[in-house]
Amino acid sequence: MAQESIGIVGLGLVGRALAARLRSHGWHPVGYDIRAEATAAFAQEGGRIAGSLAELGSAVPCVLLAVFDTRGVLEVLEGDQGLLSPAHAVRTVIDCSTGDPELLEPLAARLQAQGIDFVEAPLSGSSQQIEAGEATALVGGSAAAVCACEPLLRAISARHIHVGAAGMGAKAKLATNLVLGLNRAVLAEGFAFAEALGIPAERFLELVLATPARSDAAAVKGPLMVAEDFAPRSRIRQHLKDVDLMLQGAAHARLALPFSEQHARLLREAVAAGEGDLDNAAIVRRLRRRPAA
Repeated sequence: MAQESIGIVGLGLVGRALAARLRSHGWHPVGYDIRAEATAAFAQEGGRIAGSLAELGSAVPCVLLAVFDTRGVLEVLEGDQGLLSPAHAVRTVIDCSTGDPELLEPLAARLQAQGIDFVEAPLSGSSQQIEAGEATALVGGSAAAVCACEPLLRAISARHIHVGAAGMGAKAKLATNLVLGLNRAVLAEGFAFAEALGIPAERFLELVLATPARSDAAAVKGPLMVAEDFAPRSRIRQHLKDVDLMLQGAAHARLALPFSEQHARLLREAVAAGEGDLDNAAIVRRLRRRPAA
């Protein structure tokens, strides 16, 4: 895969972080987003803007998708005036969103029938970690398609793990996000409990990081909880979307996820309180303010 112009649809936190990684490795990102503020921020960072999805699809052979969910992926690819308009040049689609495995597998088959490779590459890590090259990509797709994308995958992630065919990347991301999200929630509950016992937040975090209670979630999100710095690196509403997909998948498998069910309720409370666009560390607000039953 030559280092050439490459498309990015979705110019939010993740899309712009991906663009920064690609520019640092010699690619030339061309972006599209329906939000004027997102395209303006992308342009200020040196990105070229396509006027429409059809225009972008006609200009680049490879497109990365960083949209909210799989419904958005389907609309971008197969909707009216989408990327795959009659004049498109797209031969590879890399989906970096956390998606619905039940929809991605048939999508991959439809694209393959058109001669288009579909590779899942959801990234484990915040937008800051993605931009720093510290994220891990959980990759789904055919071995040949993944091999062809190796240089690009190395550019956007510190490590990539091929977990199977299309759909498996989303399953892997949901399973690992379950553990990550509960780690954050438990850390937040620990802060609330420690503070109720008279242990200052700064000292509690010091204790966690110095004991077997330590985790990557504590190291990354703990300082944000202490400082109450909730500017988004990732967003509560996005994680709620993921938890809903976890619960949906578990229901199909006839499996109970009791901790994730409680987590979903907590996240919904945060969204209802207007905190959905805050960083995931802001979940500590819900637990600091929740009275005993």
